Amino acid sequence: MALSIFDLFKIGIGPSSSHTVGPMVASNRFLEELDQKALFEQVATVKVGLYGSLAMTGHGHATDVATMVGLLGEKPDLVDPDKVASYIEEIETSGELWLGRRKRIPFIKDEHLPFHFGALLPKHPNGMRFQAYDAAGVILLDSIYYSVGGGFVLSDAEADDQGKPGAAPAVQLQYPFENGVELLEFAEQDGITIADVVMRNERAWHSEQEIHDGILRIWDVMNGCIERGCQQTGLLPGGLKIKRRAHDLRRELVDKPEAGLKDQLTVMDWINLYAMAVNEENAAGGRVVTAPTNGAAGVIPAVLAYYVRFIPNSSEQGIKTFLATAAAIGMLYKKNASISAAEVGCQGEIGVACSMAAGALCAVLGGTNLQIENAAEIGMEHNLGLTCDPIGGLVQVPCIERNTMGAVKAINAARLSLRGSGEHHVSLDSVIETMHQTGLDMQDKYKETSTGGLAVNVVAC
Repeated sequence: MALSIFDLFKIGIGPSSSHTVGPMVASNRFLEELDQKALFEQVATVKVGLYGSLAMTGHGHATDVATMVGLLGEKPDLVDPDKVASYIEEIETSGELWLGRRKRIPFIKDEHLPFHFGALLPKHPNGMRFQAYDAAGVILLDSIYYSVGGGFVLSDAEADDQGKPGAAPAVQLQYPFENGVELLEFAEQDGITIADVVMRNERAWHSEQEIHDGILRIWDVMNGCIERGCQQTGLLPGGLKIKRRAHDLRRELVDKPEAGLKDQLTVMDWINLYAMAVNEENAAGGRVVTAPTNGAAGVIPAVLAYYVRFIPNSSEQGIKTFLATAAAIGMLYKKNASISAAEVGCQGEIGVACSMAAGALCAVLGGTNLQIENAAEIGMEHNLGLTCDPIGGLVQVPCIERNTMGAVKAINAARLSLRGSGEHHVSLDSVIETMHQTGLDMQDKYKETSTGGLAVNVVAC
């Protein structure tokens, strides 16, 4: 499976890459399929069924909203988050949906967007079934898509029983690594860094300038999300009445700088702030970068912001190295396990983000390839078994604070590895396989269904 940096880091909107970004992508693909098969003009109505985790936590994760906006033809990386509410209000008020901005069709959410609670499609817990009908009620197109985590979407034909792509890579990579051992061997063979491996592979898709501009745009969106999250106040949507905290925390840190001279751990408060700001924006449906998912979108920006703002001699090249190294590690999880909480729990989101950030920070702090691999392993080893149990199906509790914990843990993992030689007993490949096995053994109630853990032991209102 050939993966790009820009597969791991996608620009989209909150609150969930699998439940919001993925359904928007699936809706876009359905529109494209109608066009490709010359069926668009015959469409009289559309019905989209949500299954598995998309149904169980779809209301809290705005899956219904994302699906409708996607059917309008809006794309995750281009849609204006501030206009989404008005789009939905228009659909609900008029009882019509402007399909692909080309044709108005009847659309009543409860009728045309059913949530099939407790039902699954066969190849992944996040399934969607799109059906287009003509005026006589005859099905014109019946398509199944799976949102497999991180905004990745597979059609029924593309997915095998594990929800992985079944087709051969479309490009020839210079370093076609499939696991951590191969990644390290390729780097050692040519005397290059892990980031170099990924950057050279990226040339299969993009020019040097496109790579440069694309990576810096990712950081620009991440940084912008931090800044916007620090500015916003009030309650997060969804009914839990969770108050935004980033604004007040930043004001306290800025207004009382002398406190930082007394407390050497004040830097941790800043890291917490960065992660919290991003995930409050995510919870509010703002623009974020999947890193590798929306639920874990705050970890990597927080650690990268720590590098940029607190590490002497941080640089633009360092930002590129950081994100390329993080992408390499994320690719290993995507290839050999999962980044979907509906499949393996939150260890596949916060755990993977922590692992990616740990290895990336180690890289920009001068770590060797072995130390980078060690840092990534430590980052996951101490997130194994992490469940996904969002209260009310919302990406708020425990998700927002969990991002702060993932960021701080990543920094500690990098520091631990830098203090060692790179030699360690557990390989990154071993911990990835362990995470995968743990996820398979985990009960479904702990995998983004909101039927276990905190989701049932804490009153939601």
